[in-house]
Amino acid sequence: MKKIHLLILKSFIRPFIVTFFIVMFVLLMLFLFKYIDDLIGKGFEWYVILELLAYQSAVQISMAMPLSMLLSSIMTFGNLGESYELVAIKAAGISLRKAMMPLFILVGLFSGGAFLFSDYILPIVNLKMGALLYDVRVKQTDFLVKPGIFNNTIPGYSIRAKGKSPDGKVLYDLMIYDHKLSNTASNVLLAKEGYIYNSPDNNTMILKLKDGVRYEDSRARKAKAYNPRQQFTRFYFKETEQKFDMSAFAWKRTDENLFKSHHAMLNLRQLRLYTDSNAVKMDSLRNTVQREIQSYYFYFNDYYQPKNPITGIPEVNYTTRFTEVIPKDSRSAAIGSALSQMRYIKDVLNTKVGEDSFYRDKDIRYKIEFQRKFTLAVSCLLLFSIGAPLGAIIRKGGLGLPVVVAIIFFLIYHIISTVSEKAAKEGNIDTFWGMWMAIFVLSPLALFLTYKAATDSSLFDIEQYRLRAERILAWVKARLGIRNRKTAEPPKSLHDNYTLSP
Repeated sequence: MKKIHLLILKSFIRPFIVTFFIVMFVLLMLFLFKYIDDLIGKGFEWYVILELLAYQSAVQISMAMPLSMLLSSIMTFGNLGESYELVAIKAAGISLRKAMMPLFILVGLFSGGAFLFSDYILPIVNLKMGALLYDVRVKQTDFLVKPGIFNNTIPGYSIRAKGKSPDGKVLYDLMIYDHKLSNTASNVLLAKEGYIYNSPDNNTMILKLKDGVRYEDSRARKAKAYNPRQQFTRFYFKETEQKFDMSAFAWKRTDENLFKSHHAMLNLRQLRLYTDSNAVKMDSLRNTVQREIQSYYFYFNDYYQPKNPITGIPEVNYTTRFTEVIPKDSRSAAIGSALSQMRYIKDVLNTKVGEDSFYRDKDIRYKIEFQRKFTLAVSCLLLFSIGAPLGAIIRKGGLGLPVVVAIIFFLIYHIISTVSEKAAKEGNIDTFWGMWMAIFVLSPLALFLTYKAATDSSLFDIEQYRLRAERILAWVKARLGIRNRKTAEPPKSLHDNYTLSP
C-alpha cells in the first residue's frame, strides 16, 4: 500500500511543480505586457524590476495555485489511466478512494497553506507591491531627445535637436524654448552643438553649448506694461552652460503607510476591525441625516392639524386634498414654505448620498476581501476534486487533451467567479454568494465526476454515446411508424401492379 501511495504522490508532485511554474511564467508575461509602457524608458535599475516581478509572483499565487492544481491532477490520473496503472491498482482490490487518500491529505495541506498565505503574507505583499507599482507608474520617463522632435519632459522647456551622436551625449543644431518666464515661447536659444552630462548628485542636467545665439523678449525680462512693439535682445556666445532641474526624474519611494488602509492590504483581524469601524460611521451618517430632515416631514402636521389629546398623533381632517386644513389666506405662504423645505431636504440628501455610497462601497470591499481569504483554499480542493476523477475517466496523459480540458473547466470557474464578484461589488447580490457562487455551482460537478470515476464509468466513451443515439433514433422511428429500409418488405412485382382486361 505504501508503494502505491508513493507512486501516486510522485506522479502528482512532478506535474504540479512543472505546471505551477509554467502558469506563473504566463501570468508574469501578461503582467509585463500590461505595464510595459510604465517600465520602458525610465532608467530603472535591474533590482527594481526584479523586486517588482518577485512581488507580482507572490500576488499571482492566488490564481496560479488553483489552475496548476487542476491541470496537474488531470495529468497525473490521466497518465496513470493511460498506462493501466489504475486498472492494476483496482485489480489488486484497492479502491480509488483509498489510493487517493494521501493525495487528498497533501492537497489539504496545500489548501491550508494557501489560507495562511492569503491571511498573513498576501496583505504584506500587496502593500509592498502596490507602493512600488505606484512609484513606478508616477516616475517620469528619462530625458531622451529624438532627432527632429521636440522634447517637453523637462518642465518649462522644449528642446529639439536635428541630430545626435551614437552614444547620445552630443546634440547637433539645438533649439531650446524657455517657457518659465511666460507661457509663450518668448526666449529662444540656438546652438550648433551641445554636450550633455549630469551633476555629481544627479539632480541637475548640464548642457554645454557651443557657437550659438540667445533671443530674449525684453518685455518679459523687465516685466513692464504691455507694449505692442515686440523687442528682442540677442546674445551671441562661443560657449555657455544651460542647467536643467532633474528632480522630477528622481526615483522616490512613497511611504507604505499611505496604502495600509486598502482592503487588499488587510488580514482577517484587520478586516473585522475596519468593517466594524466603517459600519459605525455609516450608521452615524444615516442617523444624522434622519434627525436633520425628520422635523421637516412633520412640520405640516404639527403646525396645521390638531393632535389627538390621547395619542398625540395629528388627526387627518381633509377629504380630497391636504391643503383643505390650511386657512385660505395662509395657503400661498404654506405652499411656498413647503417648496423651500423640499428643496432643503433634496440638497441635504444629494450632499449625503455621495458620502453614504463611499462608506457602502468600502463595506462591500471589506466583506469581499474577507471571503476571498477562504475561497482561495476551498478553490484548490474543488478544482483538485474535479481534475483527479476527470483524469481517471478520460485516461489521457501528457500536455494535449488534459491541458484543453483543464483550461475549459478553469475558464468556467473563473467566469462564474468574476461575474458573481462583480455583481457583489455593485451591490446586486450579497457578498457571501458573490464570492462562493462558483464553488457552489461546481461542487455538484465534482461529486458527480468522483462518483463516475469510482464506479469505472465510461463517461467520455464516444462509442457508447453513438450506440445510445442509435437506440433513441430507432425508438423515435418506431413511434412515428417509419420503417427501416433494411427491414422493409420487398416491393410487389410488375405483374401484380396490372390487371388484364377481359
